[in-house]
Amino acid sequence: MTGTPAVFLDRDGIINRAIIREGKPYPPSTMEEFELIPGSIASLLLLADAGYILIGITNQPDVARGTQSKENVDRFNDLIQFRLPVREIFVCYHDNADDCTCRKPKPGLIFQAAEKYDLDLSQSWMVGDRWKDIAAGQAAGLSTIFVDYHYAEVYNGLSADFTVEDTAFMANIILKGQP
Repeated sequence: MTGTPAVFLDRDGIINRAIIREGKPYPPSTMEEFELIPGSIASLLLLADAGYILIGITNQPDVARGTQSKENVDRFNDLIQFRLPVREIFVCYHDNADDCTCRKPKPGLIFQAAEKYDLDLSQSWMVGDRWKDIAAGQAAGLSTIFVDYHYAEVYNGLSADFTVEDTAFMANIILKGQP
C-alpha cells in the first residue's frame, strides 16, 4: 500500500491516563477521571508536524459489558480530537466472546483506518501499553513501541521494536529511531 505514514495509538494509557486498580489498567469512567498524558501531548504535536496521520485504536468492551456508556466513550474521543491532532479514533465495542475482527489483538481497526485514509502501513507505527496493542500492530506489519507501566498482567512474550516507560519518548523514537 502506498500512502501516508501513520501512528496508531491505543487510547487509554497512551493518549489519556488509564485508571489503575489492583495493578490493572481501566478506561476512565467520568470526565473527572479523564486526563490527557502530558508526554503524549508533546509527542503527538511533533508527530503531526512531521506529517504523520494520528489514529486512535481502542478496545472498549465495557460498553458491551454494560459498565460504560457509548456516549461516555464518544465524549472522551471527541475531547481528544478537539485537543489533539488525532484524525479519528476507531473503536471496538465488542467483548472477548464476540470474536470480532476489530478487537485487538486482531488488526481489523488498523486495516479499516488504513483503507479509509490511504495509509502506508510499512512506514507506520503502533504505540500501546498492553500486549494486545503490540500484537495488533505486528499483525498489521507496523513497527511497535511498548510503553511499559509495569501492569500486573502477563505481557505474553511478545517483543516490541522499542520499549519505554513514558509516552514522551515516542516522537523521538519514530522521528529519530531512538528514545
